[in-house]
Amino acid sequence: MLRAAHRPQETTGPIEALKALETRLRWLSSWTIHNANQLRDSRDGLKVGGHQASCASMTAIMSALYFHALRPKDKVAVKPHASPVLHAIHYLLGNQSLDQLQRFRGLGGAQSYPSRTKDRIPVDFSTGSVGLGVAITAFASLVQDYLIAHGQMAPADAGRMIALMGDAELDEGNIYEALIEGYKHDIRNCWWIVDYNRQSLDATTADRMFTRFDDIFRTCGWRVLTLKHGKLQKAAFARPGGKGLETWIDTCSNADFAALTYQGGAAWRERLLRDLGSNGPTAELLATYDDEALASLMTNLGGHCVETLIEAFDEAAGEEPTLFIAYTVKGYGLPFAGHKDNHSGLMNPGQIAAFRASLGIAEGQEWDPYGGLGDNAAATLRAFVETSPLAAAPGEPVAAPVPVPARLAPPEGQEQSTQTAFGKILLDLAKSGEPIADRIVTTSPDVTVSTNLGGWVNQRGLFRRAELKDVFHAAKIPSAQRWAGHGAGQHLELGIAENNLFLALAALGLAAPLFGARLLPIGTVYDPFIARGLDALNYGCYQDSRFLLVATPSGVTLGPEGGAHQSINSPLIGMGQPGLTYFEPAFVDELAVLMRWAFEHLQAPDGGSVYLRLTTRVIDQVPRADTAWEADALKGGYWLKPPGGTATAAIVYAGAIAPEALAAWEALSDDLPGLGLLAVTSPDLLHRGWSARQANRWTGGAREVSHVEHLLGALSPDAGLVTILDGSPSTLSWLGGVRGMRVSPLGVDRFGQTGDLPDLYRTYRLDADAILDAAAELFLGA
Repeated sequence: MLRAAHRPQETTGPIEALKALETRLRWLSSWTIHNANQLRDSRDGLKVGGHQASCASMTAIMSALYFHALRPKDKVAVKPHASPVLHAIHYLLGNQSLDQLQRFRGLGGAQSYPSRTKDRIPVDFSTGSVGLGVAITAFASLVQDYLIAHGQMAPADAGRMIALMGDAELDEGNIYEALIEGYKHDIRNCWWIVDYNRQSLDATTADRMFTRFDDIFRTCGWRVLTLKHGKLQKAAFARPGGKGLETWIDTCSNADFAALTYQGGAAWRERLLRDLGSNGPTAELLATYDDEALASLMTNLGGHCVETLIEAFDEAAGEEPTLFIAYTVKGYGLPFAGHKDNHSGLMNPGQIAAFRASLGIAEGQEWDPYGGLGDNAAATLRAFVETSPLAAAPGEPVAAPVPVPARLAPPEGQEQSTQTAFGKILLDLAKSGEPIADRIVTTSPDVTVSTNLGGWVNQRGLFRRAELKDVFHAAKIPSAQRWAGHGAGQHLELGIAENNLFLALAALGLAAPLFGARLLPIGTVYDPFIARGLDALNYGCYQDSRFLLVATPSGVTLGPEGGAHQSINSPLIGMGQPGLTYFEPAFVDELAVLMRWAFEHLQAPDGGSVYLRLTTRVIDQVPRADTAWEADALKGGYWLKPPGGTATAAIVYAGAIAPEALAAWEALSDDLPGLGLLAVTSPDLLHRGWSARQANRWTGGAREVSHVEHLLGALSPDAGLVTILDGSPSTLSWLGGVRGMRVSPLGVDRFGQTGDLPDLYRTYRLDADAILDAAAELFLGA
């Protein structure tokens, strides 16, 4: 039996229209999920899912937001489990097709969670990994302020960055990391709207959290608007006996409220009379409601009351960041409303049929956008939707490309590290007057100096909406860092939270499609600590955000600081992360070529983000006869020492280990005539090209020889390879599978310890002697 009445509503005014839309969205989202689970053929027998209860708690909020409060420039991150509601909204707007809805959670259909890259409807921010879609809106508001301060966006075009979240997302620590960072940067134009249904997958929310969220957010400078009671409840509270009812509701535990909601009107009445007494004004008040009306009254929470919602949205004028805590019932209006197991609950055929009948929708007309309303009501509601500001919202803007210089000059010097060279190249750009320099924005989680961004910041400044003076500089205290903060600054200084780094990069990298102004974000981090923000890194890449990640130092080059500051598997992360191209240059001229390529790749229609794994290790630079090597380096690798004839051996290296590879090559070249030395600049690109060629066997694509096949084709088919890098040996050991060659892989495959490089390289078999031993075993049978 349905727990609340569903009657077709007249749509004579905006309030009535929004109420009708709320019911319509609840139906369409429920039916879309029902179709995917109960009606569509199931070839594997697996449950499709779709979260009918989580959708039902959001329909009023999303009706009032999308068809009343949203302005054309506002951007919204939708609660992942409310995705079917978003699809239903765009179905009514004509942006979503029936075919997509019918294939919800199927191949090529509407996605489980809102996706910028996979869905066909407009999606501002992808969501899915809970908490991240909330936090990115704080950084998007910061990006909007940055663009306005730099004259790349008109102040009149500012919108609100809005997150719709489930209350269980408030358990995610990344939200509070972002909240603190937002407070530091005085963010504005940010709304977070909490669907406070007080139920998660496993449990109801702890009662003691009732007031804590208010305190936390107000402490961080947010306005907090709590929408606990709807208009029906407030009217009842104003009647004789209403105060007692209000007090009872406000002190009722979350678990009790959920259980009574599921049990319905009779259970509500029995419990209220037991707690408040069967005589007196409150009992008389309750007697004026039948069971159905009493159930409706008790669940008339602020998050389900359209009038309450639009009043709150209208009240939140101005730029102050605002948290809306909208009390709701999980599964509102559905037969399992309030049940503790309803998170994954699905209506059975009888229940969905009863729901359909309550709306007057004829069987077979379930997909009719305005089915069951009657011609006049349907026409009125259709006109309301079609004339809403949302219907006229512009599409995503197109940002003009930023010109990239023909070459980036590598720093001069015989002995250099790639980390230091990176800082020098950026500093040269900062001084160059090139247009690209004005579009670069850098950021780092409290390691700006130790990742060599200091010179860039000295030249370009910190970004602050309010001026921040360099007190040490003003006092004439000597310091290498002269960091004044102002609106024209181009470095976002972040606290030591890597998750915030990747969310900031994701937001900056979406500036072009979100705001129509292209930025070229560069974020620096210690290579081993990529893992701290891996979920957020994946999140940014999933929605095709474009940024340059510079991770340094890498490998064991921070030896004296111990194993916690040494990276092992980060190359495998770079190879395995879609949307991210990983490079590991050894020499500074390689770095200059790769950085220039990265700036173009960030802007290319088929481009993506780029990860540079750099090092603090200073090494001798190699002389170059010409630039012929560059094209191959951009494809992933080139022969630093080309093999001679039909060579039967090669040493293959990547990154900082180049000196050991060169020393071993020189020691072995007399014993192994024609020995080659292969410099791998991107294991990622080499593997990607080879994998694509393999896949084309079955997909019918072009089967051009991949770059790695071309490189290894210079060797005899029975050749052997010694592979080595300052990272996981798996990064390069796969090369043996390309042409069936024997491989002896060297690298780091266990946690490190303190020590200097000679000791560590010897301990972990990364030195020239280790290469010689591997070669003797592989090539000479020793």
